[in-house]
Amino acid sequence: MSTATLEKSAPEATGAKARMIALLGPAFVAAVAYVDPGNVAANITAGAKYGYLLVWVLVLANAMAVLVQYQSAKLGLVTGKSLPQLLGDRMAKRSRIAFWLQAEIVAAATDLAEVIGGAIALNLLFNVSLLTGAIITGFVSILLLLVQGEDRQHIFERVVLGLLLVITFGFMAGLVLDPPSASGTLGGLVPRLKGTETVLLAASMLGATVMPHAIYLHSSLVNHRFADRSHSLKRLLRASKFDVTWALILAGLVNIGLLLLAASSLFGVKGTDTIEGAHGAIVSHLGSGMGIIFGIGLLASGLASTSVGAYAGSEIMLGLLHVKVPLVVRRLVTLIPALIIVGAGMDPTLALVWSQALLSVGIPFAIIPLMRYTAKKEIMGEYVDSTAIKVIGFIITALIVCLNLALLYLTAAGIE
Repeated sequence: MSTATLEKSAPEATGAKARMIALLGPAFVAAVAYVDPGNVAANITAGAKYGYLLVWVLVLANAMAVLVQYQSAKLGLVTGKSLPQLLGDRMAKRSRIAFWLQAEIVAAATDLAEVIGGAIALNLLFNVSLLTGAIITGFVSILLLLVQGEDRQHIFERVVLGLLLVITFGFMAGLVLDPPSASGTLGGLVPRLKGTETVLLAASMLGATVMPHAIYLHSSLVNHRFADRSHSLKRLLRASKFDVTWALILAGLVNIGLLLLAASSLFGVKGTDTIEGAHGAIVSHLGSGMGIIFGIGLLASGLASTSVGAYAGSEIMLGLLHVKVPLVVRRLVTLIPALIIVGAGMDPTLALVWSQALLSVGIPFAIIPLMRYTAKKEIMGEYVDSTAIKVIGFIITALIVCLNLALLYLTAAGIE
């Protein structure tokens, strides 16, 4: 190849990369759901109580999430419709209402985790009451939603991406001061569980990593972002694959970092199975500055994820009930259950962990139709899943369903 050819190809390659980067965004919005306060509670509890035991759960869950989120983006781009819309088109009225109800229960659990997380963060940073913190979190999330709109999608994406970077720094900084054990981390990659509580925690971590509302939302996000379809479908699919991979690598590192931080710095310390206790231990072991950084990361997590959760709930309602509710109105309505639970004085960290377990139970209702639709040629045309993807999708779905069945059985039977 001549020097002239190399000089010509270099700018072209750089330009192609820049154009690809310009298409990023939807997956990073969806990825916020993967680093919400529920992740903090589930991962810190797992690391503080069981050390490196459940590292494998996060690695497996994040690997599954990459495929699941790409499938959601692909379904939206190829069909021009969201997963809730496709479900709504194919269900009878009673089925649509029943499906919407379970999705709303999952959305309520999501809201609970996010509002409580923001309230805890404000309590830790400014010593306000949890109820006051929850109200402030809800109000600020409304302000964030005001910048969302089909004609302002890129603005919303940039705001959320900024919060995602704050979350990453807030939750990963502690690992620099107290690095985890390499042998412990590698040992945690071996799949194993220890009794009912580890099953509950594994389900909570799975529910916090593979999020039902993120599955529903991603198929909407890509269509809102690329409504004009000025790019070819193949190019958009390539960009979505790039988008999903990097967004979930970032989210996965944050999740794993939280567990490793708890395992290395908080394991065996009393009271560290709660976010407040973990914060206190972080301050004690790593200093007040690191405690403030952790609190800021938690606050950013609550604010970003509650905004994305309200967005997802609105798209679910639109697709299944064909009812469009303004995002701000929906935010106000769904804020009420979270405020009631906070005001009733329920242990916030326990509420967070149980909310994530409930999310895990809701995953099959999102992932089964997603995998079924992307495997149908009449829906996807030439972009139908390959045999390999169909098999992997079946395995992922079976793993998730089996884990949830085990969770329900062991918890109901009280087996230790």
